[in-house]
Amino acid sequence: MSQPNEEKGTAQAPHAPHHHPHHPKEEPKKKSKGFMIALIILVLGGGAFGVTKYIHGQHHEETEDAQIEANISPVIPRIAGYVTEVHVKDNQKVKKGDTLVVLDNRSELIQVEQATAALTAAKSNLGVANATTNVSRANIATYEANVSTADAQIEAAKVTLHRATQDYDRYANLIKDHTITQQQFEQAEAAKQSAERQLQVLTDQKNAATRQTNAATSQSNATNQQVNVANATIQQRQAELDNALLNLSYTVILAPEDGTISKVNVQIGQFLQTGQSLFNVVLDTNPWIVANFKETQLEKMREGQKVTIHVDAWPGHDFAAKVSSFSPATGSRFALLPPDNASGNFVKVVQRLPVKIELVGNDPLIKNLRPGMNANVDVHLD
Repeated sequence: MSQPNEEKGTAQAPHAPHHHPHHPKEEPKKKSKGFMIALIILVLGGGAFGVTKYIHGQHHEETEDAQIEANISPVIPRIAGYVTEVHVKDNQKVKKGDTLVVLDNRSELIQVEQATAALTAAKSNLGVANATTNVSRANIATYEANVSTADAQIEAAKVTLHRATQDYDRYANLIKDHTITQQQFEQAEAAKQSAERQLQVLTDQKNAATRQTNAATSQSNATNQQVNVANATIQQRQAELDNALLNLSYTVILAPEDGTISKVNVQIGQFLQTGQSLFNVVLDTNPWIVANFKETQLEKMREGQKVTIHVDAWPGHDFAAKVSSFSPATGSRFALLPPDNASGNFVKVVQRLPVKIELVGNDPLIKNLRPGMNANVDVHLD
């Protein structure tokens, strides 16, 4: 009878662990609870971030497609020549009017001397023409005086001839009556003939003086024209001299404005062509930013809106700026090969429009900005 009890007791022995049924299930419940808390935090954080970005996006337009720009003036020779001096080096600061490069000026100096000599000769020709004109005017005055004298003498001769003619006519009547002698008649006749010849001589002298006056007047007009030609020649020679002096000044290449020299690609002895680009001067004027916004971002953008700029070189610094102007065309229209949507298959691509943004304020870091630096642009739409 005792064996069944033993077997029963033995059979019941494996069930002893069932006295603690709840211990294995407590750890999964704790893990599940921690996962739910983390998930809720992530969802709430993601939602808050999304809402923040949405609200920010309603009042801001941003782009990373932006670069710093500045005025860059190329240094270009106006005449050809060999380099004799180079006064600047890479990255050097210069002031307006500083000497950058000097060219060989010997040929230009010769041209200046030639032009100076030609101008001197032209001025001498003017002096000769003025002297000739003065002589012509004096001759005209003399000939006109001769004409006036001849006129007076002619008037006197006419009076003499009139008196002699009256005497002759009277003596001709008297000789018929033998009232006077033949000698007296012949004397009256001779006096009349002498008066006629004297009047003719004076008339011829007056005509000659008149012709001389006309000739002197024509000569004077010609000399006046010579004076005008001489004056025009002087102006031409002066222009040639000015051009020679200008070319001489071009042999010294000066800085166009205050700024910083780029890499100098010029060596002494190098031959430069007219219009050849040597190097650049980055001017000290305030830089600006050109931001390429998508056309879908432009709806609420206006000139004058506040802008915050972040430059990669100083990522934690805010540069204050404003929207200055919008490009009249998209960037693709100014490309070397603009797209032609009329040919081939059309694929719509969102275009970008360059927007000029000006920096404002007296930020000391502005002077450290360099053209070509990348920038992040945030336009405040309010």
